[in-house]
Amino acid sequence: MLNFSSVLTLFVLFFVSANASAIDKVFPGNAIINSSINDDDTICKSLVQTQGYACEEHKVTTEDGYILSMQRIPAGRSGKTASKPPVLLQHGIFSDAATWLLNSPDESLGFILADNGFDVWLANTRGTKYSSGHTSLSPNDSAYWEWSWDELVQYDLSAFVQYVHYKTGQKLHYVGHSLGTLIALASISQQEELINMFRSAALLCPIAYLNQIQSQLTKVAVQLHMAEGLYNLGYHEFPPGWDVLGPILEKICNETGCNCSDIMPALTGPNCCVNASKASVLLKHEPQPTATKNIIHLSQMIRTGTIAMYDYGSEDENKKHYGNPNPPAYDMRNISRELPLFLGYGGQDMLADVNDVEALLNDLKDHDKDELFQVYSEEYAHVDFVLGVNASQVVYHPMISFFNLH
Repeated sequence: MLNFSSVLTLFVLFFVSANASAIDKVFPGNAIINSSINDDDTICKSLVQTQGYACEEHKVTTEDGYILSMQRIPAGRSGKTASKPPVLLQHGIFSDAATWLLNSPDESLGFILADNGFDVWLANTRGTKYSSGHTSLSPNDSAYWEWSWDELVQYDLSAFVQYVHYKTGQKLHYVGHSLGTLIALASISQQEELINMFRSAALLCPIAYLNQIQSQLTKVAVQLHMAEGLYNLGYHEFPPGWDVLGPILEKICNETGCNCSDIMPALTGPNCCVNASKASVLLKHEPQPTATKNIIHLSQMIRTGTIAMYDYGSEDENKKHYGNPNPPAYDMRNISRELPLFLGYGGQDMLADVNDVEALLNDLKDHDKDELFQVYSEEYAHVDFVLGVNASQVVYHPMISFFNLH
């Protein structure tokens, strides 16, 4: 029988909210710049300042009205102000910026970058605890949850990048994990103005193609059209309550024969290097909610093997939204050959499967070879890339060397 902690872990690892203060200035693009906030319950106060680092809280409002939280670590633990370019860190689904801060300062990418002289910016996408504000809607309104990762591409990422670029006056490095890689790939495949603000992009567990995903739990949930069923029943925020979700997950676990009391390896692959003692810390911050429509969109990708905008389910509905009977595709071959890319992926990852990553690399086969750097770890699974105790040696130090070259 599933217990609640197991379900929390399920959502934490799947890909692994105050109102805005006074508006300082509107700048060209998709965001409104807001002044910093001083709430007691913040990522800065709970996770960054407690480790001896300076930290700033920022708010940015997207063009469609979502009020998003960002954190900035402007100096290393020594107090020396950043001398290198800004780096924007984008988490995956069911998580927030805490992803980059939960291990010790010597093991967490957010702190490691700051100690190496980078100006670190942490993003929190819409719907998460610290990005639950909106100019006219509440998370209690179903309309608040009417979005998929298309909107994260069009609005959230655009707002984050433009905000950092405006505040620093510099092009930035980008780091995404899992869903954070998908929204970056989709964005740089079609938004030339955003590419001009990037120095480089580092993609950890890159998600583009998903049809060769190995997680049986995920595949069964997709085959059962779980997310579509919940949406049709009126559950637009995901996950819904345990009373709704528990029986569904129990059915999935029974059908797959998985031991759902030890769900991490069944879902993400056998993570080699995550400290089990971090689980209690992790559960203080995760899982973060997302839109059920977002889960539907990802499910569509798994079923079709394509990278396309949200499919509304009929030619007529798609024509209403896109002017075409089929959703427009995001073409990875359109990514600029000159944009420096760093890809990190693992042989044990059951979500960002090696075969799917290789399909992405095939799309990038004409990329400038000097601008495409890969780190492959046979023993790494999905969560090792953000919580692995040795990720600094396996992934982060090579990434920093890559950044220093650009």
